[in-house]
Amino acid sequence: MPSAPTLPSQMARPTGLLLTGGGARAAYQVGVLEAIAHLRRSAGAGHQSNPFPIIAGTSAGAINAAALACGADDFDAVVRHIADLWHNIHVEQVYQDDAIAMLGSGTRWGQMLGLGRFVGSILHIQPRSLLDNTPLAEFLKRKIPLTRLPSLMLAGHLQALAVTASSYSSGEHVTFFQSATPVEPWVRSQRHAVCCPITHDHLMASSAIPFVFPAMPLTVGGHVEYFGDGSMRQSAPSSPTIHLGAERILVIGAGRMTQPQAQPAPNTHTGYPTLAQIAGHAMSSIFLDSLGVDIERMERINATLALIPAELRTTAALRPLELLVISPSERLDVIAARHVGALPAPVRHIFGGMNGDGGFYHVKGAALASYLLFDPGFTRELMALGRADTLRQREAVLRFFGW
Repeated sequence: MPSAPTLPSQMARPTGLLLTGGGARAAYQVGVLEAIAHLRRSAGAGHQSNPFPIIAGTSAGAINAAALACGADDFDAVVRHIADLWHNIHVEQVYQDDAIAMLGSGTRWGQMLGLGRFVGSILHIQPRSLLDNTPLAEFLKRKIPLTRLPSLMLAGHLQALAVTASSYSSGEHVTFFQSATPVEPWVRSQRHAVCCPITHDHLMASSAIPFVFPAMPLTVGGHVEYFGDGSMRQSAPSSPTIHLGAERILVIGAGRMTQPQAQPAPNTHTGYPTLAQIAGHAMSSIFLDSLGVDIERMERINATLALIPAELRTTAALRPLELLVISPSERLDVIAARHVGALPAPVRHIFGGMNGDGGFYHVKGAALASYLLFDPGFTRELMALGRADTLRQREAVLRFFGW
C-alpha cells in the first residue's frame, strides 16, 4: 500500500469543523457554509484545498459532515450540492408522511404512553418509534457517496471524519471515525472512539432522534449494539475534533448558545403544557445544552493556559485551541412557529392535537416542530439566517482562517 501523502501546508495547524445536531435545524449550518465559501472566494483564497481537514458531526450535523467530507476535493461544489439538497428538501425524503403510515405511528405512540397495550398485544406490534425514517436511508445512499472517503484521504484532501452516536445497549457515547493516518482510539468516562469505515448506517444511528426515529444496530467490538441520536448524553461535543488533531475549531451550532427569555405573545400557551411543549423542552436539553457547556470549558482552559509561561506549555497535557463559534442569532422555534402548517396533518395531530388546545401553534410547542420541519420554507429561512450571521462575523472568519 502506498504511504499517505503529505497533507497541505495549512494542515500544519489543522482546522476542525464541528457540526452539532438538531434535525431540520441543521439547515442553518448549510447557510453558514455557503457564507464561508463566499468569503473564501472574495478573499482570493479559493485556490486552497478543503479548509476543514478534520470534520466531526452529530445527529443531523453528522449527515452534513459526511456530505461535506465526500466532496473535500472541491469545497465550493460540495457546499452548492448540500445547499441544493436542503433548499429543496421535503418531509417525504426523511420520513413517511402518508395517513396509513402515520396511523401505525399513532398506534405505536399510544403503546408507549401505555394507552394501546391491549391493541398492541392483539396485533403483536413491537413499538420502536413514532415515525418511519426509511426514506432517509435511501436518500442518504443516493446523495452521500461515502465510498469516496478512502481516495480523498489518500490524496490529502481530508484528514479525518468522525460521527458520534449514543448506545442504548451499553449507555456509552461512541465516536466512529475514519482517518488518513493512524489515530489511537480514545477512551474517557462513558465515551470512547472506534476506528472504522464510516457507513450510511452510522449516519442513520447518529441522527435517530429519540422516540421519533428507530434505533440503529451497529457492530462494535464484535457484537451488535443499538444506537440513537449522538446528542444524547454528549458531555464533550468538541472532543472528536481535538483527539483527531485539530488546533483550531469552527463550531456551527443549531440553536442559540444562550436562549433569551421569550416575550409573551398572543399565541403563547399559558395553561398545562402540551405534549409538543414537553417534547420540545426535552429536545432542546438534548441538542443545545451540552454544546454551550463544552465551549465554556474550552474557553476556561485557554484562559488558564495563557497564564502558563510559553516554555512550560510544551510539557502540559493540554494545548490552547483557537475557537470560532457561529450559532443562530434568532430563536429557531420562533421561526418554526411560522411554518408549522407545513407539517403533515397526522404529525400535527400526534404531537400537538392530543390535547386539542393548540399544540404546535405556540412558540414553545413549535420547538419540537423545528426538528421535524423538513420543508423548503423553513429550511430556506434557516439557511438565510446562517448566511447573514456569518457575514456579520466577516472579520472574525477571515482572521480565523488567515484569509
